[in-house]
Amino acid sequence: MRVMSNATLLLVEDDATVRELVAHHLQRAGFAVLQAASAEEAWPLLERADLVVLDWTLPGESGIDLLARLRAGPAAEKPVLMLTARAQEAARVEGLERGADDYLTKPFSAAELVARTRALLRRVKPPARLARGGLVMDLDRATATLDGAELVLTRREFELLAFLLGHPGRLFTRAELLDRVWGEGFFGTERTVDQHVAQLRAQLGPRAIETVRGRGYRLGVLEGE
Repeated sequence: MRVMSNATLLLVEDDATVRELVAHHLQRAGFAVLQAASAEEAWPLLERADLVVLDWTLPGESGIDLLARLRAGPAAEKPVLMLTARAQEAARVEGLERGADDYLTKPFSAAELVARTRALLRRVKPPARLARGGLVMDLDRATATLDGAELVLTRREFELLAFLLGHPGRLFTRAELLDRVWGEGFFGTERTVDQHVAQLRAQLGPRAIETVRGRGYRLGVLEGE
């Protein structure tokens, strides 16, 4: 599935020049990149990210303190790649012991940054099964049932539904859904999302996917809830 292959990263780096350069390399590698210059800016963006690229030195709350707060909260399992100019072994050990999944010392190459990011994402094993109400999706077999009856879905319909089901309650714009489900190589319009939503509603019910006027879509009320 493409759902995890087009991962969204949160880059937290206070140096604007470094942040733009790192974001550029990650975007060229096919990732969507959210950017924050401080822990305060980063915190509300965490739930939208599949992985966090986090600089140690930030204004106000440090990166290492933000990491500790992340590990104590609902996003505790989110992978974190720590960036720092501290090359000493003691600093690397502290970062890993405080919860970083990997550690990259500045200066670093774009190739190593991308390789380490991809390696961390490979460790995140997506669930093989998603369920809510009467809807059950088997991601390995790419099948979906509603109250025990198998749904007839195209590949894109399946991927869109799985993406929304995997992010319950979260609102996504049409552009975000195109990026996360269809990928950057898709050259269609946002109307494509509307068409697929309509097709899913035809099988799941009119309230299965909620439209938030002027903003986008999110998972709604499914049969059996």
